[in-house]
Amino acid sequence: MKVENINPFIQASVSILKALCNVDVSLGKVYVKNHPYQAEQINIIVGVVGDIKGQVCFELSKDTAKNIASAMMGGMMIAELDEISKSAISEMGNMIMGNACSVFGDKSVHIDITPPYLMTGENIEISNKLPTVAIPLTLEASGTMTINVTMG
Repeated sequence: MKVENINPFIQASVSILKALCNVDVSLGKVYVKNHPYQAEQINIIVGVVGDIKGQVCFELSKDTAKNIASAMMGGMMIAELDEISKSAISEMGNMIMGNACSVFGDKSVHIDITPPYLMTGENIEISNKLPTVAIPLTLEASGTMTINVTMG
């Protein structure tokens, strides 16, 4: 997988998370995940079609998801992930991917995205035939989120 196909997702994620949560976001060490892999409790999956094809999965813990949803809803306390907070988290994934589409477009790479699919639960195992590049992001005082990019 080419670095130029990963950087727009990092750039978009950092930009949107900073704007939504008003926190500093730091990039961790990027690595390749072995398949299948054990995923966190909250996964936002978005398909990518066009000049590049694949999927992006935003993986986060329930606590991180609650912190982000709270920030998106004006600081409202989130005790449990209800339908409104799940919708907010899905929209975060959609906003990041829409921003990534713009970044790719600026480089004359044309992609489109599917609507986000939110998968929640315990002991989630994800498997793909293609390699997955994992990009961990730390959100100051809010938790961590991993961007899993699988492209063909």
